[in-house]
Amino acid sequence: MIKVDEREKIRRAYYVEEKSIRQIARELHHSRDTVKKAIASAEPATYRLKKQRPAPVLGPYMDRIDELLEENERLPRKQRRTCRKIYEEIVADGYTGSESRVRGYIAEKRRAKKKRKVYIPLEFDPAEGAQVDWGEAVVILDGKEVTVQLFLMRLCYSRRLFMMAFPTQKQEAFFEGHVRAFHFFGGVPRQIIYDNLKAAVFRILDGRNRTEQDRFILFRSHYLFESRFCTPGQGHEKGRVEKGVGFGRRNFLAAVPDFASFQRLNDHLLAACRADDARQVDRQSVTIGEAWAMEKPYLLPLPEKDFECCVSKPVVLNGFSQVEYDTNRYSVPTNQAYRNLMLKVYPFRIDILHLNDVIASHPRCYEQKQDILDPLHYLPLLEQRPGAFDHAKPVRRWRESWPPVYEQLLEHLRAKWPDGKGVREFIRILKLHSEHPADLIAQAVTQALEYGCGHLDGIQLCLRQLTDPGTSISAIDLTKWPQLIDVGTQEPDLSRYDQLLGGS
Repeated sequence: MIKVDEREKIRRAYYVEEKSIRQIARELHHSRDTVKKAIASAEPATYRLKKQRPAPVLGPYMDRIDELLEENERLPRKQRRTCRKIYEEIVADGYTGSESRVRGYIAEKRRAKKKRKVYIPLEFDPAEGAQVDWGEAVVILDGKEVTVQLFLMRLCYSRRLFMMAFPTQKQEAFFEGHVRAFHFFGGVPRQIIYDNLKAAVFRILDGRNRTEQDRFILFRSHYLFESRFCTPGQGHEKGRVEKGVGFGRRNFLAAVPDFASFQRLNDHLLAACRADDARQVDRQSVTIGEAWAMEKPYLLPLPEKDFECCVSKPVVLNGFSQVEYDTNRYSVPTNQAYRNLMLKVYPFRIDILHLNDVIASHPRCYEQKQDILDPLHYLPLLEQRPGAFDHAKPVRRWRESWPPVYEQLLEHLRAKWPDGKGVREFIRILKLHSEHPADLIAQAVTQALEYGCGHLDGIQLCLRQLTDPGTSISAIDLTKWPQLIDVGTQEPDLSRYDQLLGGS
């Protein structure tokens, strides 16, 4: 087949230069048939199969395969013949060819009948709706490769996207993602479209009817939006957010980025979502940010107080001043060791309450059978039992990372008070961590050892000097009491010491 530029040369030589077919064929080195075809049409002829390629082995069985495929359409979907079953049936009829040839023929037949899925283009009014979905992405967190769960919400009118990463898709994370998204959008969309998520749906009924989770109903009532759930298996009903999952992964988290923590990762995602406001969607006359500015006044207002995105659970304290959740144990201050406590589980932290007071808070652990211990929780008990200091698990873990100057201070105090008083003094110094930053205490300990006052009072003095180094004491105005002006400046009377020794 000749190229389009060669075809043009032939046609120009014939129609413009009025050369003969024989002359053109001789000069341009083409056959006369090729020249005639180029003269007849500027468009190259497409290849057409004139007759079916021979299939000497499969050919006699093609009609039988066609019959089986037509019969398949009338059978229940889960009881239709597979390619393997059709192959076995024609083998029984005498077929001697390969199974792969049969599979290839069936695939051609299915492709010929298959129609493209088409959808209706949708258009939304401002604040009329939003779509929610979950996705996954691989990132490096604190040096480890992990799969994080991505919560996405997209406004249907402006297409503004919110994305946040969580360790899990549990209900508390589902609610937290909503609350953060509402603040990002500056209001609440009037309707939100979902898949049939377990965090929201307890049971799927006929049609669009659902038995919803009680806590989801409470959440929806708090923000006063309406919910709509997609038909099972019909993700295209929320296609904008479905595309948003892939868009966010490709544009916000490409090449497996590295972050120190979930906080840093979510800061990055929030900045990326804000930067996406400058993008202009195809066939839209304004940017996403400009469309959102037009949509924002129509959003429902945020309530005065955010919904508490947590799971509440009563717990009982064990003998080691710990409470258990999801196989992990979290410490409680030993001086507040109440038997019955309440646990509030958030996506990234766990609070432990007595009555309405939070008495302990820990980062939430998603591993299994871990002890999450705050050494400060055990210091009041260790002060009473200093003999357990060297073997106390919370302190042993702390010693692996605390500054070397702490070991110098402990050795100094033990040498000064070897009967246990030195360890008690050291524990009282450690309790300063509940009031001051760790780096400031380490600096005060270093100064106190240099000054030769390595004890609690000396370290507290150094802390005061470090926290308020510019404090100066002004002189007292004694003009009304002239008799006190010379106090502290007169020469001492040493004879009074002789009187003391003499007993007079």
